[in-house]
Amino acid sequence: MPNPNDLDPSKSPLAFFGSEVRLHREKAGMSQKDLGKGLYCSGALVGYIETAKRFPTEEFAKRCDKIFETDGSFCRLWPLVARLALPSWFRAYAEFEAAATAIRTYQAQTLYGLLQTEDYARAVMRTSRHRDLDSLVTARMERQRILTRANAPEIWVVLDEAALRRRPADDEVMRAQLQRLLNYRYDPKMIIQILPFSAGFPASLDGSFTLLDMDEGADFVYSEGVGTVQVMAHPDEFKQAAFRYDLLRTAALSAEDSAELIASLLEDL
Repeated sequence: MPNPNDLDPSKSPLAFFGSEVRLHREKAGMSQKDLGKGLYCSGALVGYIETAKRFPTEEFAKRCDKIFETDGSFCRLWPLVARLALPSWFRAYAEFEAAATAIRTYQAQTLYGLLQTEDYARAVMRTSRHRDLDSLVTARMERQRILTRANAPEIWVVLDEAALRRRPADDEVMRAQLQRLLNYRYDPKMIIQILPFSAGFPASLDGSFTLLDMDEGADFVYSEGVGTVQVMAHPDEFKQAAFRYDLLRTAALSAEDSAELIASLLEDL
């Protein structure tokens, strides 16, 4: 394990978080094992976090504030740390997503990340054999904070029926996920439509994509491929993608009929 004194706190939010934990722990005269007992974790985990080798959970940050009486400073820092857990190629998009005034997305295979429950997200990410699954799930849940902001973006989601029928092995995970989708039925800032199999070939055979409307700066289109990310900000490209999106939501079931389909799938589980 590296020496905490060799780490540069300015290197990243994670390094700064770890250095602050170490600073307050030493000021309190506590060993890593002592602090671990108060945080309900091992002293080894405390050491890993102090040396920026593990990402802390939000609960870890809350307990640090309580033990060190730091008036919420660790909780205020934690969102920056959690965002760092996202893959490097995705971090810039997450920043834009958080600043968007409106989000329109078509998802062909899985449910949209902002709508996923923690257990569903874990099941999806587990298939890619990620090394630090807990950190990635935590980061995805942190992204969802934008849904509860006073100025939350307007979100229009078109889900291919395949995304609803492709489910994790645990039916209970899917039940909770479908119920969460139904809970948005009367949310004034959320519209969810299902593109049924009966609609034939979708207008986006090449997969999922997302349009972000920005209050300042260029609007853009985001899509992912195998090992690649594509961001298109040219007005003509955005216009073309927006037209394709309009075709998708026109072919999709209405929001009311979509909710009924989701409810029927929930009953079948």
